[in-house]
Amino acid sequence: MRKIFKIVATGDVHGMLYPYDFTSLTPASGSLARVSAYVSSLRSRLGDSRVLLLDNGDILQGQPPVYFYNFLDTTVTHPVARMLRYMRYDAQTVGNHDIETGHPVYDRYRADLSPIPLLGANVTDTSTGRPYFTPYTIIEREGVRFAVLGLLTPAIPAWLPAPLWSGLDVEPMVESARRWVEHIRHTEHPDMIIGLFHSGYESTHLTWRWLENASGLVAREVEGIDLIFMGHDHLRAVRRESSGVLLLNPGAHARLVAEATVTVDIAPDGRVAILDVDGDLVSVADIEPDARFLAEFEPERARSLQLVERVIGQAEGDFSIRDSYFGPSAFMELIHTLQLEVSGAQISLASPTSFDATLRRGPLRMSDMFTLYRYENQLCTLRMTGREIKNHLEMSYNLWTAVMHSPSDPLLKFASGNPVKGDYAHLINPTYNFDSAYGINYTVDVTRPQGSKIEISTLSDGTPFDLDSEYEVAVNTYRANGGGELLTRGAGIPNDELSARIVRSTPLDLRYYLMKAIERKGTIRPTVTHNWRFIPDTLVAPAIARDRARLFPDSATK
Repeated sequence: MRKIFKIVATGDVHGMLYPYDFTSLTPASGSLARVSAYVSSLRSRLGDSRVLLLDNGDILQGQPPVYFYNFLDTTVTHPVARMLRYMRYDAQTVGNHDIETGHPVYDRYRADLSPIPLLGANVTDTSTGRPYFTPYTIIEREGVRFAVLGLLTPAIPAWLPAPLWSGLDVEPMVESARRWVEHIRHTEHPDMIIGLFHSGYESTHLTWRWLENASGLVAREVEGIDLIFMGHDHLRAVRRESSGVLLLNPGAHARLVAEATVTVDIAPDGRVAILDVDGDLVSVADIEPDARFLAEFEPERARSLQLVERVIGQAEGDFSIRDSYFGPSAFMELIHTLQLEVSGAQISLASPTSFDATLRRGPLRMSDMFTLYRYENQLCTLRMTGREIKNHLEMSYNLWTAVMHSPSDPLLKFASGNPVKGDYAHLINPTYNFDSAYGINYTVDVTRPQGSKIEISTLSDGTPFDLDSEYEVAVNTYRANGGGELLTRGAGIPNDELSARIVRSTPLDLRYYLMKAIERKGTIRPTVTHNWRFIPDTLVAPAIARDRARLFPDSATK
C-alpha cells in the first residue's frame, strides 16, 4: 500500500507569532497564525495522521510579545508553548537565540511546551554527562516510524555569556549525529530518520573553534539520515546531496515553511519502504491567518500591543540607520552615548542593530526600543589597549568597505550572489559586524587594506591616543563574548582571555537602559558628532551618493 506524508517545518520564527510586526507597528507577511491556517488545510486534505509539524528553533527572541512573556509576565504558561501545542507540533529543536534568553526562560518554556519534546541531542548537562534536552523523538503514523533528531549549532560559547548556558556543553554536530543516528537505528528501528538542525548548510567557516553551520557536512558524512531541515543562517535553501539526502531551509520570520513529501510503501506484512523524499519551500505570506488561532491568543496580542504602544518620550527628528554606513550618524550616536553613559567607559564600539530602520520624529514608543535593540544584549566594559582598539576597527571597516582605487569604485562591499545572511542580501557581510567607535577621533583611508586603514589621533577630549595605553571600552555582550570575531581575529585577543578582560557588565539588557534614559530626558534630538570620516574625499563623496542609491533605491523618498 502506497502512502504519502507531508512533513512541514518552520524555523527562525523570531517571535513572529501574529500577522503583525510589533516593532514597526505594521502588518507582517509571516506569522504562526498564517502557518496554522496552511497546516490546517493540509490536515483537512490529507488527514491529521499524514502531516508532521516541526520547528527548528530561534522562536523566543525577536519580537516584543516574546520579550514580554519571557521577562515581564513569567507567571503564566508561556504563550509560545501554548501556540505550538494548539497547532499540534510534533517536535521542536532549541536554537541559539532561545538559549540567549537564559536558563529561567528556556527551562520554563521547555516545561510549558510538554508533551512536545524540545530537542538538542548535542547539548549535554555537564553535571550528569547526559543530554540536557531530549535528543530525539519517535513519531509513529499509520504504521510508519519517523525518528526526528535535533541538533544545535555548537558555537554558543562564541556568542553568549557563560551564565546563559551554565552547566551545558554543546558537542560538534557531526560527532553527535553519528553517535545518535547509530543509537536510533539499532534501538528504535525507524523507517525514516529526519534531522531537525538549528544550523546552516555552509561548512567552510569556523566560529572560533566551532563549525557553526554544519548541516551539509552531516548530510555528507553521517549515513542513515533521510531528510534534514536546517536553519540558523536565515538562508532559504532547497539542496540535494549526491548521497540523495534532501536539505530544506525555510528562512526566517514564518514567511515560508519547508515542506517535504515522503512517499512510502507498506507491504502486507508491515514492512515499510521509503520510495521517495521530495520537497520545496512554500510561501504562507498570502494565506489568510487562522481566525481560530487569532481568537485563542487575542488576550496575549492585546497585552503586547498595549506594551509597545506606550509613549516613553519624544524625538525632535529622524534617527536613520541608513546614514550609518557612510559616516557618523544620529542613530549610532544615540547608541554610543547610551553605552558610555551606562558603562562609564571612555570609548564605545557598536554596530547598526538592524539593516534598515528609522526612529521617526514624534512620539517615541516602547516599540521603537526594539528597533534599536532587536535582541536582549547586555552591556560589558572591557579593558583594551589602543592597538587592540585600532585592530578591532581595522577588521570592522574591512568587512564593511572595499579598497577604492578610483572615484568609480564602490565604497561598500556589495554581495555578488552569495550573501552571508539572508537578511543582508545586498552586502557581503552582515551589518551587525560593522562596528564604529565613539570617544575617539579617527579617519578611515579607503585606499588602504586592512591593517593600515585606521588612523586614530585623539580621544574626544583632545587627549592624545596611545596605542600602548589601556582604555575602558563599552561593547554589547555578543561582541564581548567573541561574536563576529572582531575582538579575537581583529583585535587579537585570545578567546579564553575575553572573560578576564571584562571589568563590569549590566544586569539588564540595553533596551531597558535606553528606555529609562529616554523617559528621564523626555525628548531626544538627533545630533551627529563627526569624530570619524572616510578619506580621501575625492573618492568617497561620489561613491557614497552611488552606493546609497544602490543600497536603498527608495532613498529619495525616505
